[in-house]
Amino acid sequence: MPKTKRMILPKGTQVPNHLGIIPDGNRRWARARGLYTLEGHKKGFERAVELSRAARGLGIHTVTLWGFSTENWDRSKREVNYLMKLYEKLIDDYLKEAQKDKVRIIHLGRKDRIPKFLLKKIIFAEESTKNNKKYIMNIAIDYGGHDDIVRATQQIIKDGIKPEKVSKELFEKYLDTKNQPYPYLDLLIRTSGEQRISGFLLWQYAYAETYWLDCHFPDFTPEKLKEILLDYSRRRRRFGGNDAIEHLNFRPEIVAKFEIDWWRLSKIPEGERLRDYAAKHLREQFGLSKKLGLKAAKYMINAFLEKENGKDWVKAKNELKKFYVLIKKELKLAFEPSIVASLETRLLKETEGKEDVAKAKLAEETAQELYAEVYRISLLQAAKIAHLRVMAGVERNLAQKGLGEKHWDKAEDYLQKFYSALKERVA
Repeated sequence: MPKTKRMILPKGTQVPNHLGIIPDGNRRWARARGLYTLEGHKKGFERAVELSRAARGLGIHTVTLWGFSTENWDRSKREVNYLMKLYEKLIDDYLKEAQKDKVRIIHLGRKDRIPKFLLKKIIFAEESTKNNKKYIMNIAIDYGGHDDIVRATQQIIKDGIKPEKVSKELFEKYLDTKNQPYPYLDLLIRTSGEQRISGFLLWQYAYAETYWLDCHFPDFTPEKLKEILLDYSRRRRRFGGNDAIEHLNFRPEIVAKFEIDWWRLSKIPEGERLRDYAAKHLREQFGLSKKLGLKAAKYMINAFLEKENGKDWVKAKNELKKFYVLIKKELKLAFEPSIVASLETRLLKETEGKEDVAKAKLAEETAQELYAEVYRISLLQAAKIAHLRVMAGVERNLAQKGLGEKHWDKAEDYLQKFYSALKERVA
């Protein structure tokens, strides 16, 4: 089995309690490399063990891996037999590690159609690890979400439970994830670019976050898992409730105008005019008091002038960190100021002098990370606002080169669209 390097997540990263994986693309991975499709399954099984190990190291309690669906019996007899033998080997290879790491192995799905040699291994693994409490590894073989619900319903009827006694809590006790501390999925990852759940843990999926990964499962590395967990950590999970950021009640056209005004003064040494414009902008955007607005403006301008004049990026980053410490305290947001300051500094570097979108592509990716981190949204949700922000910067660079007033107008238009999109997304 491949060794898994120890990875560390940034302080404050929220990891899911229950991670589900639909490992798609083993056969396509093999065919793309001129290999037999069975080789793809073998590589996928090795990757599954590596990822489950990495998940434990990153603090995830429960991992559910969908190995074989109720519909997969339609595959060729040769492929099905090969998969069943791989599952047997997986249990043999994994059991010692599971005992060492205190992992409880649980089978999800039907047991009546699984070959006897594999069923024997499954039952032995479940029995041998039933007292392990630290982690759970759910292996879904001959599993389907509809089938899980149907079997639960049938058993409730067999137990003679009256209709009025059936509740959500009772129903959960009849599902395959019964008696688990975290039966509900927090995060579902599907590989190979497929964007459907295919009935995976239908009941337990209710409030899960979903991540569609482009690569085939054998290419799903622990490093990619770490990136996905960072994206997950930024998402604001509402569970049907309301978590609006009350401070973001600004007027996009006003805050865009304030920002343009102090952008146009950026070549002037720090003075009251520049600080006043910056303070008005920050007070409007974040709902700060006059005192805090001036204080925040000082930090922001110090960082901005470092970028414009001396380009001392370390000083710029330190000033930005002070700024974001203030913003975090006032708005009660969950980001890490040092991470945000690093991203903002990188964004300043990457937008410097850029005069077209193609050259600013890296800046868009950084802007995505920045706004995802600050406002607890996914990278996908941050894509539009990142693009608009960078486009405003491109137009600003063109205007500062003396290429015409029209570029200031375009920059202001992009800023107004940026703030409108930001408010729509997170306020």
